[in-house]
Order: sequence, then structure tokens, then C-alpha cells
Amino acid sequence: MIKGSCCCQAVQFELANEPSFVGTCHCSRCRKVGAGAIAFVRKEDLKWVTGKESVQVFQPAAPYIYERCFCKICGTSLGEILSTDDSFPIAANTIDGNLSLINQSHEFVGEKPSWYKICDDAPQNDGHPEGAGT
Repeated sequence: MIKGSCCCQAVQFELANEPSFVGTCHCSRCRKVGAGAIAFVRKEDLKWVTGKESVQVFQPAAPYIYERCFCKICGTSLGEILSTDDSFPIAANTIDGNLSLINQSHEFVGEKPSWYKICDDAPQNDGHPEGAGT
């Protein structure tokens, strides 16, 4: 079992399996909410331990459609952890411990700030990479 949590431990969850994909999003929205490092998990693998009621949802204004979740106590970004899709991204920083996966891709590199250097050999994409989240 892979454990995950927010900073204050109010939100705790477990994953039955490792994420299917780990990547970095450089879009301005992910950077602003502190969720640039993302891990795609399967809905069937996510088990709530405690704190689902402590998750707050930010509803974006059009044209954006992706809701962002965060702990309403400590503010930890949780990605799209309340999604009902079969696979969805959570903030990789919420995973307690290590994974066997390494960063597999960078997306929206055109929005990357000049002060950030990409220091790995993962493919760089202008948008969402093929196969992410599957």
C-alpha cells in the first residue's frame, strides 16, 4: 500500500498500486496551485483513510474546466483527487515515500518560467503528452 497525505495529515489516502504516470506540468495554473509534479492514479486504486470532508474544490472560470482540490485546513494542493474519472492526476508531492517511477514527461513547456531549468531527459511537450493518464 502506498500512503499519501496533506501537510497537516487531515487528508490521508492509500493507493493499491503505483501511479500509471508521473510528469511535470509547467502551465501557469498548475504552478500557481503548487501542483506542477503530477501522478496519475486509477480511481479503483484510491482508498480514503481520513479527511475526504477536508478537501475543498476550486471551480475554475471558463474556459478552464479542471477543478483543483486542496486541503481546506493546511492548503496542500491535492490535484484532482475527487475526480470521478477512471484515471486522474493528483499532486505527486502528496505521496508519502518513494515510487519506482521517475518523471516521464514535461507538458506545457512553452509556459515554463525562465528561472526554471529542466534537468532531466524526459520528453518535453507543448501540451498534454500522448498516453498520459492512461
